[in-house]
Amino acid sequence: MKVLATNKKAFFNFEILEKFEAGIFLTGQEVKTIKNAGVSLVGTYVVPKKNKKGRVEFFWVGANIPPYQPENAVLFNPQRERKILLRKKEINYLLGKTKEKGLTLIPLRLYNKKGWLKLEIGLAKGRKKVEKKELLKKRAIEKEIERTLKEKR
Repeated sequence: MKVLATNKKAFFNFEILEKFEAGIFLTGQEVKTIKNAGVSLVGTYVVPKKNKKGRVEFFWVGANIPPYQPENAVLFNPQRERKILLRKKEINYLLGKTKEKGLTLIPLRLYNKKGWLKLEIGLAKGRKKVEKKELLKKRAIEKEIERTLKEKR
């Protein structure tokens, strides 16, 4: 498993409650671009939408994946919404959870698994400013403890 992109800000700005592995419906150009140049997950999110048949599907929104060969990509849309492939149980579960106040779905990692691109999405609850400050203080204290332990050795 090779990690292609990580959303580091998500772990700071959100409290991750659960993680899910999902496939992504991509074109060949998009796969080549992601594998060669990568993509940024910061500022992207996952939303449920109903299709023409009335079924709910999840889409990855906000990802900017440029074309692999810009000269040959005439009708290519780098900002398009990309379908997320999940099991029916997961779709129903996540649909119920996203209707709860304060919960959202955000991409955490994009990785290559057995030749397939997978997106790890997290069910997350936003942190307040106070909680973020506390987290930074806690990390600083932990670093200081590690430094002192290293010096004593």
